[in-house]
Formats: sequence, structure tokens, C-alpha cells
Amino acid sequence: MNKDTQIDRLQKMIAFLMEEKGEPTQDFSGKSEKELEEIWRGLVNIRPASQANARYLELEEAYLRQYHTGAIVGIESCQGTNEKRIKLYHGDLCHLEVDAIVNAANSDLLGCFIPNHNCIDNAVHTFAGVQLRECCHQIQLNQKKKEPVGSVKVTPSFHLPCEYVFHTVGPFIPPGKSVTPIRKQLLEKCYISCLKKAEEMKLESIAFCGISTGQFGFPVEDAAQIAVSVVRDWVKEHVFPEMIILSTYTNEEQMTYEKLLSLC
Repeated sequence: MNKDTQIDRLQKMIAFLMEEKGEPTQDFSGKSEKELEEIWRGLVNIRPASQANARYLELEEAYLRQYHTGAIVGIESCQGTNEKRIKLYHGDLCHLEVDAIVNAANSDLLGCFIPNHNCIDNAVHTFAGVQLRECCHQIQLNQKKKEPVGSVKVTPSFHLPCEYVFHTVGPFIPPGKSVTPIRKQLLEKCYISCLKKAEEMKLESIAFCGISTGQFGFPVEDAAQIAVSVVRDWVKEHVFPEMIILSTYTNEEQMTYEKLLSLC
């Protein structure tokens, strides 16, 4: 499949999404694939949870299948550590082929609604496809309350190369506030809840993002220390998941984890 095919799909998906909003279709001819992807992603980000047009879903499936082709990263490409069952991965979590990835969700579970926002929640909901938001919406309707901090919900991955997405809500630290013991305990609970669910499902591999860092305000070093401590303790006592991957996005995160795992 060539670039023109992907451009054609993006143009058609954009037209579907704009029509769905009741807006007139615009002429995007001449736009590059990257420019069209930003327009499409922004429209997906603000789209409310609902069932999508069958033709749109066909286009999205084809587009995302091609989008992930050639970009998928296997566990064997992850960086080894001095812990046999713990690896590091520096890159886009949405391309990692594991049993489950952990998404740093918000309490509504519906993903990030800010167009093209640079957070993992936005990326996961974008590149899994619009069915993920609807799936999470049904979970919320069934439980009739916001998702508690430190718990976990599991959904299919839809168009991501992993099998499942684990959604967990981490503690939020407002600007100027400190990392209190209760916030540390809540972050620990996020990791433990995900690991317990992975064990229950007998998953071979799970990849964690930096829960609560970034927009949620948890300092990278504090969050990394908690993550490493929890997973180190876990692998000493449990068989599943067989491999735990700590995913980093920024160079600061990568250097922090390498230091904690004695790699530098």
C-alpha cells in the first residue's frame, strides 16, 4: 500500500468525522499525509463516545493497520537490565507488541479530548481507534461512577499491536504541592493492581508507561523509584507476568530508569 492510499483514507475519514459533526466538508487536496493525520487525530480526539459509521470503521482499520506496519517493536528489541524479567523500552508505547500496555487514564476513562495533545492517553485512544472510547464509555455506564485512583480496567486493544489495554488512574499532584505518603501509596497501588490483573490473566508480558508523570504532576524520579521498587518486589514472588517492561518517553525518564536499574 502506498502513501496515496493512506492519504485517500485520511481524507475520507476526515470527511466522515466532519459530516458526523454537522460541519461542511472541506477540500484538503494538496495536504501532506502528516498534515492530514493531525487533522484526523484532532477530530478523533474531540469525538464523543458513540458507535461509528461502518464505512468509517473499515477505513480506520485499514489506515491503522498500515500505520502500525513496519513500526511494531517486539520484546526482543527492548533493553535488558540487571533484572532478568525487567526490560526498558524507550519509544512509542503504541508500537510495542506485548500482551498488555498500561494507559495512564483519567477518571472518566474516555481518553484525552485535547486535539493532538502529547500524552499517552491521547495516543492510545487515537491509534487504537474510536471503538476504544465507546468501550470505555460502556464500562463507565455499567459501573455508574468515575474510575477510582489506583484501580484498573481492561479493554481490548482494537488496532494496537498489543492484545489488551490496562487503564489505570494515577494520583494527581497539583502545581506547588509535594509528593505525600498517600500519593506514593496510590501510585504503588496502580502498579500492583495492574500486575495482579496480569497475573490473574496469566499474561506473559506487560508494558508500563510512566503513570502520573507529565500532566498529573508526579516528579519523574519519584515515580520511577516507585515503579522500579514495585516491579522488583513483584518478580521475586510471582511467576506472571513473565516479563515487565518499563516504557520511557523522554530522555529524562530513560536516564532515570537506567540509573535506578544500574545501567549507567
